[in-house]
Amino acid sequence: MTKHPRKLLVIIAEAVLEKRLVADVRQAGAHGYTVHDVRGGSAHSTREGSWEADRTIEMKVICETPVADAIAAHVLTTYAPNYGLTLFFADVSVLRPEKF
Repeated sequence: MTKHPRKLLVIIAEAVLEKRLVADVRQAGAHGYTVHDVRGGSAHSTREGSWEADRTIEMKVICETPVADAIAAHVLTTYAPNYGLTLFFADVSVLRPEKF
């Protein structure tokens, strides 16, 4: 079985950003993404998702490293000053590289 290295970018953000993040990810050249509604907390706050303005999403993007880096840089400069968000990367291997 041949495995192909890719980068996983995870963006946890306020749900109000979902449509913009989808457009940004596509514009940057990612082939796809997955979005989930999530809840959680930190030392600064808790987001329970009990009302629309309190919803949080987790977006996962598997792509080439330069694409992941471009998306992350754009998200940080565009949204981090005004919205709650967390980003992180992980190295992953995929079996069908043409999808990513």
